[in-house]
Amino acid sequence: MTASRGFLRRAALTVAAGAAALVLTACGGDSDGNSHDMGSMASESGSPKAGSSGKPGAGGHNKADVGFAEEMIQHHRQAVDMAELADSRAASPEVKELATKIKGAQDPEIETMSGWLTAWGEKVPEDMAGMGHDMGSGMPGMMSADDMADLEKASGAAFDEKFLKLMVEHHEGAVEMAETEKTEGKYGPAIDLAEVVITAQTAEIEQMNKMLDKA
Repeated sequence: MTASRGFLRRAALTVAAGAAALVLTACGGDSDGNSHDMGSMASESGSPKAGSSGKPGAGGHNKADVGFAEEMIQHHRQAVDMAELADSRAASPEVKELATKIKGAQDPEIETMSGWLTAWGEKVPEDMAGMGHDMGSGMPGMMSADDMADLEKASGAAFDEKFLKLMVEHHEGAVEMAETEKTEGKYGPAIDLAEVVITAQTAEIEQMNKMLDKA
C-alpha cells in the first residue's frame, strides 16, 4: 500500500508540473520563444494601424482624398496607355526605358488607390481607354482623345518627340493634382503617395526636357 501511495503522489506531481508548463508557454510565448499579445496579432493579420504612415489623420479620409484617388487613377491609366505605345512606336532606347519606368511605377499606384476607394465604399472609376471618350476635362495635363489618336499614328523619331512633349504636360498636371492633395487631403497614405508623385514626376520632367533639348 505504501509503495502504491508513493507512485500515485509522483504521478500527480508530474501531471501538475506539465499543466503549469503549458500555462506558462501559452502566456509567455510560442515554441520559438516569441511573445504575443492581442495588439500585435491584430496588426499582423489585419489592416495597418491608423497613423502608421507617420502622418496626421492617417486613420480617416475626406472628400479631397476621394477625389485625388478617383482622378489620379484615370490620370495614371492614361500615362500607362501612352507608355505602352512606346514599346512598338518609339525609336529611342532612352524613351522606351523611360516609358517602362513610368508604367512600372504607376500600375501599382493604380492598384493601391483602387484599394482605398473600395475600402471607403466608393466606386473605382471605369477604365475609359479605347472608348473614344475625352477624359481630359477637369484634370490638368490629361490628353484629349485627339492627342491620343495623333500619338497612336506617330512612329520613330516623330513619336519620341510627341511622346516626350505630351508626357511632360501630363506629369506637370499630376504634380499639380498631388500638390492639391497635400494641401487639402487628410488620409496619411494618400498624402504620402502625393509626395512620391511630386518627387518622381518632377525628376522625370527634368529628364524629358533634357531629352527634348538633345532632339
